[in-house]
Amino acid sequence: MSDSKSPRVKILIAEDEALSRRVLHQNLRTWGHEVLVAANGNEAWDLLLAEPDVHLAILDWMMPGRDGIELLHLVREQLADRFIYIILLTARATKDDVVEGLMARADDYITKPFNQAELRARLQVGLRVAGLQRSLAERVRELEETVAKVKTLQGLLPICSYCKRIRNDQNYWQQVESYIAAHSNAAFTHGVCPSCYAEHVQTELDELSKAG
Repeated sequence: MSDSKSPRVKILIAEDEALSRRVLHQNLRTWGHEVLVAANGNEAWDLLLAEPDVHLAILDWMMPGRDGIELLHLVREQLADRFIYIILLTARATKDDVVEGLMARADDYITKPFNQAELRARLQVGLRVAGLQRSLAERVRELEETVAKVKTLQGLLPICSYCKRIRNDQNYWQQVESYIAAHSNAAFTHGVCPSCYAEHVQTELDELSKAG
């Protein structure tokens, strides 16, 4: 079964060796993942272009057509707006080979023949990282949408010296609160300031008192 804390994403396997490809496919399916399979680098690239929900890929280094390193460069350059966690799979196991794979911007590296427990552990790490990246990308999108919705007041506002109405873009004069409410997220509650109370309210109260 798949790790309940790991995100459910499509996983791409690109492996030209039929036996290795079947073993990988069977393991990933047994662990509960949705799997796409390619027998060479060209098929893998077509699947990556067609399936935007692929967020983890296991790429064999040596394949017909585009090899794993070529695919890495394509993904990082042409699909830079998508986070795809890439595990490079290869029989090349020298330190120089590992360095070359990581320098090509692979996220992880597994040598063949691979150990099932190691594969699963590295896969879960990749899925957790992919999940964090997806969550972060979603938060960024939400923030961008929120910022885009925020209205701000800027520049010079024509305001009447007597009635304090503001002239809008259609050359129509409207109350200050109406204009600000239409151009920002501000809301208003009305009250009476002390000077206006003394000048208007108290005067009216005094007049009512005299009339009574």
